[in-house]
Amino acid sequence: MSASHQRGVLDTNTVIGLPRIVDIDALPAEPSITTITLAELAVGPLATSDETERSRRQAHLQQAEADFDPLPFDDAAARAFGRVASNLRAAGRKSAARAYDALIAATAIANGLPLYTANPRDFDGITELEIVAVSLPDAAISGQPRSAAVDQ
Repeated sequence: MSASHQRGVLDTNTVIGLPRIVDIDALPAEPSITTITLAELAVGPLATSDETERSRRQAHLQQAEADFDPLPFDDAAARAFGRVASNLRAAGRKSAARAYDALIAATAIANGLPLYTANPRDFDGITELEIVAVSLPDAAISGQPRSAAVDQ
């Protein structure tokens, strides 16, 4: 399978799962991340008292910082976030419950880019967002549920 798009945004779970993606050609030729993903990854090392896990999470953060020039959450993203939050409310979902995802979605929308995610349902109800599903092996990320990105 070839990449669906030349450019695209990877959500946090996809960034964490990058080493496990079997079909790397399913990703955009020019992948991006957002500053929100960096923020989410920065929480990881601070959210555990296990030294081995902290080191693993720190490595994820440092690798993302080295590999990507993140898209900022800027004024265009802030305006898009208003629409994303409205979409989520209209779909009966609380934007606060998925705050990181909503901010990442808004940044992708503001930049006119599709979002590549292993968890497409996390973005249900966001009408302007183009989603590209990414397949990760069934095993959870290092024993963690795939939906626990902040906990990495």
